[in-house]
Amino acid sequence: MIFETERLQVRKLISEDLLSFHKMQSNPNVMRYADGEVQTLEAHAIELSALISKYSLPENDFWIYAIERKEDHFFLGTMALVKDGDDDEIGLRFLEEYWNFGYGAEICLSLLQYCKQIGITKIVASVVDLNKASAKILKRLGFKQVRIFINKEMHLPETKYELYL
Repeated sequence: MIFETERLQVRKLISEDLLSFHKMQSNPNVMRYADGEVQTLEAHAIELSALISKYSLPENDFWIYAIERKEDHFFLGTMALVKDGDDDEIGLRFLEEYWNFGYGAEICLSLLQYCKQIGITKIVASVVDLNKASAKILKRLGFKQVRIFINKEMHLPETKYELYL
C-alpha cells in the first residue's frame, strides 16, 4: 500500500485490475477529459502491463497507482504522480459510477500529504475547463491557476494549477 484515507487505499496496479481498468479506460465519459481515446481490452492489457513494469525501473518518474475501497478492495480508479518536465503532476481517474462520492477530494488531500512526506515541494495539475468537478477540488485545496491554454490532443481549453506544499 502506498497510502490510505478513511475509506480508500492507494496501491500498485496488478494484472488482476485489468477488467476494471479496461471498464474505466473504455468509458467515453471518463476519457472525454483525458485523451478522449477508447481502446480495446487487448490494448489496455498492454498498457496495464507497461504501467506495472515501470514500478521496477530505477529511474521511474511515471507512477500510476490503483485506488480501491478499503472495505472490499474494489478497484475504483487510478491516481497518477508523474514528471512533466520539471513539474510533479497529479491526476485522478475514477469509474463513472463512483463519481460524486467525494472520493476525488479525499484522495487528493491525502496525496498532498504523501507528496510532502516524499519531499515534493510543488504539485501541478492540468484540467480541461469543462471538467468543473476536478477544478473545484483543486481550488478547494488551495491550488492556484497559473496558465490557460488549448489542449493539443483534444483542442479544448485547459487550465494548469499549482500548489506549493
